[in-house]
Amino acid sequence: MERKHHYKSKTIWTGNSGQGTKSYNSYERTYKIAIPGKVDITGSSDPAFRGNKEFHNPEEMLLAAVSSCHMLWYLHLCADAGITVVAYEDEAEATLIEEDNGSGKFSEINIRPLVTIKESDKAELAHALHEKANSYCFIANSLNIKIKHFVQILLTDSSNK
Repeated sequence: MERKHHYKSKTIWTGNSGQGTKSYNSYERTYKIAIPGKVDITGSSDPAFRGNKEFHNPEEMLLAAVSSCHMLWYLHLCADAGITVVAYEDEAEATLIEEDNGSGKFSEINIRPLVTIKESDKAELAHALHEKANSYCFIANSLNIKIKHFVQILLTDSSNK
């Protein structure tokens, strides 16, 4: 049975320096993302596109969405499989190719989960569940780019527990 989930987000440009978009150099690329009931996010374009390096840019947020969606599905699948994850980190990276006309797209997204689990006999399954997590991830399923996984599974030292 198909279920629909709806999300709302409001993006408000905050970069009018007094002249609006009179020229390419006359405005800031800052904005606010407002989601009902949550803390606002201040964003900007990438500094390469005249943005403020102190704020999150859309490219970083897309990469973070891919990484966090994958992690959440992976943790779910591990819990279902009886795998106890005690730590999870991901140093994800993406490459954006900018075309001569100013358009562009991501050419690759690589996630690098470093996962620590308790059950040494389930390390192989823990590794394999990353592929399944990718197939369930709402964000990954919405993109037209393959996401590569470079996974490391570590085991806790059960003698100290």
